Amino acid sequence: MKLSGPEQFLDVFNVSRETIDRLQIYENLLKKWNPKINLVARGTLGDVWTRHFADSAQISDIAPENARIWVDMGSGGGFPGAVLAIMNKEKRPEAKYYLVESDKRKAAFLRAVARETGADFIVSDQRAEDIPPYGADVVTARALAPLEMLVGLAGRHLAPHGVAILPKGANVENEIETALALWRFDLEKFPSVTDPSAAILKLGDIRNA
Repeated sequence: MKLSGPEQFLDVFNVSRETIDRLQIYENLLKKWNPKINLVARGTLGDVWTRHFADSAQISDIAPENARIWVDMGSGGGFPGAVLAIMNKEKRPEAKYYLVESDKRKAAFLRAVARETGADFIVSDQRAEDIPPYGADVVTARALAPLEMLVGLAGRHLAPHGVAILPKGANVENEIETALALWRFDLEKFPSVTDPSAAILKLGDIRNA
């Protein structure tokens, strides 16, 4: 799926016009800040609505409906955490979002996004392994680390019933095999709507092998 822009995003994800307005503010901030601090690959700025917004937004439908505490590790430019917080401001108004990004400049960008879009997320400029566990219902991370490392990090921050939702690329099967040498977990795999070679993994009941 390749989106032409905000109008098609609105149709595909059934969001409000207010949500689209917030995402357009986000897009403008991304293009303004990116030359200074390299939030995303420069070549993807012309395809923000597919490569970053839709790629993040698809996670919302995979998450449990009653998820209240969401943690995004290594948020970088805010994907998927900031997009989910903006999208779900109306759909899941009771949810709380925490974005963890140790790079101080990127954390400053994320705070600007929260402030200017009115999105309800809190930014922590520390490493995910250094902060107290969140007890989250959902933990997300995109392009942060290999799965074998992500499983341990996510498990640390999840509540007992929580799930990790992790987008992965074409090497996903090898990453799963490597992770299973160290960990045990319940696993569901979903096709990515933005990349036919990618998948989204939903992990629960994470424990040592």
